[in-house]
Amino acid sequence: MVWKIDDGSGRGVDEESAHIDSGHSRLHELGYKQELKRDLSLLSNFAFSFSIISVLTGITTLYNTGLTFGGPVVTTYGWFVAGFFTMFVGLSMAEICSSYPTSGGLYYWSARLSGKEWAPFASWLTGWFNIVGQWAVTTSVDYSLAQLVQVIILLGTGGANGGGYKASKYVVICFHGGILLIHAILNSLPISWLSFLGQIAAAWNILGVFVLMILIPAVATQRASAKYVFTHFNTDNNVGIQSKLYIFVLGLLMSQYTLTGYDASAHMTEETKNADKNGPKGIISSIGISIVVGWAYLLGITFAVTNIPYLLSSENDAGGYAIAEVFYLAFKDRYGNGVGGIICLAVVAVAIFFCGMSSVTSNSRMAYAFSRDGAMPFSSLWHKVNKQEVPINAVWLSVFISFCMALTVSD
Repeated sequence: MVWKIDDGSGRGVDEESAHIDSGHSRLHELGYKQELKRDLSLLSNFAFSFSIISVLTGITTLYNTGLTFGGPVVTTYGWFVAGFFTMFVGLSMAEICSSYPTSGGLYYWSARLSGKEWAPFASWLTGWFNIVGQWAVTTSVDYSLAQLVQVIILLGTGGANGGGYKASKYVVICFHGGILLIHAILNSLPISWLSFLGQIAAAWNILGVFVLMILIPAVATQRASAKYVFTHFNTDNNVGIQSKLYIFVLGLLMSQYTLTGYDASAHMTEETKNADKNGPKGIISSIGISIVVGWAYLLGITFAVTNIPYLLSSENDAGGYAIAEVFYLAFKDRYGNGVGGIICLAVVAVAIFFCGMSSVTSNSRMAYAFSRDGAMPFSSLWHKVNKQEVPINAVWLSVFISFCMALTVSD
């Protein structure tokens, strides 16, 4: 890790490149060479974090958890509890990012804030927790997409009660591998292409939320009352937990799982213009907008929930995938078939696809920075960049490890 003398304010005394982009200048002050192409705007930086948070991804994937542990009360109010504390973390990270806008993000910050004596241990520990966690997130996102694809196929071929095709674990693993392969190819493209795709992803998430939050309860023939949505607390979790406090905390997992990934704005700072300003803005704005948009999505879906035990039952057409069953039933009950619900699930699937794409981008930048500081085995290999100024080896490493992690899935 490179150390340079600061003037006490967190800014380096080297002003040699002050006439250049402020993020570029600050990177030089911190002792690093600009190797990645600095081409991202504030909007693009925000888009990466927003599409990784992706409320359509997190809420859809873990809605079963929210319904099981607490139900409507936890999904409705727990979202703000998780959002409140997440914003505090984000504000702290944004302030540090403004002083140290490097792709290393958390591990570099921990080194600078802990002092030279503890810096090696603090940065090594933080870095490995961060990078392994990021690989796990990519695994989770892309495997969740593979599972949703399986559910879409199941419903499209008649549903679990109509002889529909239910893919085995091994077929789902193959879906997962194919999705990761596509993400690796996309992340091998120049950052200008990824910037464009990231902005599409952000727009897709916002528009998708507003379409689904209005469409699903409007189409549903049976809707929950406001009293049910805002006051019903589900204690029937089938695992014997009776403590309402414990149930509420477990239900928060849905919200907390969703509101993660905003550190991507920090990992993309070496490719962001004026990163010392735009990186922090990307962190804060992605969290704030996700809190608002996510709550709107939760409300819209929860108003279409009237029978929690049935939605969670493996005997329903979606095989127990709650949101899929909500979408499918809404259209089937009104129009006689669930095609509209399947199309709505496809909208969510596209959002999850974009989430996984951006997650691989963030992973690769973290791996690039961590190996640049010599903290990974074969570091010289992983921090190499190609002619398009993309850390290509780090991209494929991240995808490979994410695939291997999914092999541990038991069912």
